[in-house]
Amino acid sequence: MNGLVIKSTGSIFTVMDSEGLEHSVRVKGRLRLDGCRKTSPVAIGDIVDVEGDVITGINERKNYIIRRSSNLSKESQVLAANVDQALLVVTLTKPETAVEFIDRFLVTAYAYRVPVIIAFNKIDIYTDEDKRLLDAYFNLYESNLNYKCLRLSTVTGEGVDELRETLAGKITLISGNSGVGKSSIVNKLDESFRARTAEISQVHLTGMHTTTYSEMYQYNGGYVIDTPGIKGFGTVDIEASEVGHFFPEIFKEAEKCRFSDCTHTKEPGCAVIKAVEEHRISNSRYCSYLSIMQDATQEKYR
Repeated sequence: MNGLVIKSTGSIFTVMDSEGLEHSVRVKGRLRLDGCRKTSPVAIGDIVDVEGDVITGINERKNYIIRRSSNLSKESQVLAANVDQALLVVTLTKPETAVEFIDRFLVTAYAYRVPVIIAFNKIDIYTDEDKRLLDAYFNLYESNLNYKCLRLSTVTGEGVDELRETLAGKITLISGNSGVGKSSIVNKLDESFRARTAEISQVHLTGMHTTTYSEMYQYNGGYVIDTPGIKGFGTVDIEASEVGHFFPEIFKEAEKCRFSDCTHTKEPGCAVIKAVEEHRISNSRYCSYLSIMQDATQEKYR
């Protein structure tokens, strides 16, 4: 049998066959050990070969989103495979999404050929200061870097219709920090999804990891993939010499650098550093670049 992985609970997967029937299967032991170290070799969105109740092979992927586990191990996690786009859910408060997290996700998606939409959620609770920051984010990511951005509230419904249009006919990975409202967004799209939600911890203002497994839902001619919240986003298999390629504004300025192998960190005549000093490259983006460069040279991420 050949089928689509639509749910993962760790060791058990749900595979949907060509007739729409669902099968509960596990991974063959040898397959679990092959290749680089991953939390699981099989991901949501994979097309797999199944014999009996065992996954025996994974078909070639057109793309995927992968991250390094947020510890000092070399284990990595494929969040989803064979997607048309990713929806990165961001909040500016309760909890606050770090700009470095946003950039790390965008760099990885760029590297693995996955278009990204950024949804700024919970705008109904934003203060005037939050709204000014939101405008700055829109200016940076949408106006300057050409990422589609959405203002979203599952409470008031603002932006939900636009989101529905954006997701129609597409396979979309929904990702973000724990507590940013991914499952609430999925439920708002279609109440029948029944994705689990919970209140944000009032003590730590962080998410409670209410989604503990990944699941793919059929939606409006496509699919949406709800995933557990993630704290950190370590990059995987990106060489130091390649990092600048995945920051379009840095790649553009790098053509003017004095040295062809410029790392844009301390070299004389660096056009990128000059662009940062002249505010043509965002300082926050440059800091994210330096952080990812450190990943690439030290191979660790916390």
